[in-house]
Amino acid sequence: MKELQLKELSAVKDEIEELIHAYVQCIDDNRLEEWPEFFTEDCLYQIISRENYERNMPASIIYCDSKGMLKDRVTAHRQANIFEKHVYRHLVSNIRIINQEEDAYTVHTNYAIFQTRLDGYSEVYNVGRYIDTVVFEGGQAKFKEKKAVYDSLVIPTLLVTPI
Repeated sequence: MKELQLKELSAVKDEIEELIHAYVQCIDDNRLEEWPEFFTEDCLYQIISRENYERNMPASIIYCDSKGMLKDRVTAHRQANIFEKHVYRHLVSNIRIINQEEDAYTVHTNYAIFQTRLDGYSEVYNVGRYIDTVVFEGGQAKFKEKKAVYDSLVIPTLLVTPI
């Protein structure tokens, strides 16, 4: 019985890891119209400083509490925001399931994001960890909550692209 539970948990972990890797690849490939599909309809996406997160202060750089808000964010990114062209490259590591409550998994993942501008200059853009709540809808892993808790003290340019 225990062996079966370990195999099931291993399969869940594989699906969660694939979700995280597909998520960052979507952003890195600039396929932002697909980005909201990684989330449930009723979701939370937040980019928040480590200091605010640790003090339980809700102030964040980006706060979206539905898939509709995520779609609006992409529309604004494509049509309204003016920013220097750039690309991202995410590195993720230490993906760990921290907790499970019913069908929801709490997952922590370290991330580092490099930004390259069209002039070819690359820099470390943002570093931190994702604190995710992952659920399965129709057998597919999705983010119910995704919090990007950043360690960086300064965000060097306007943050317009999801992280």
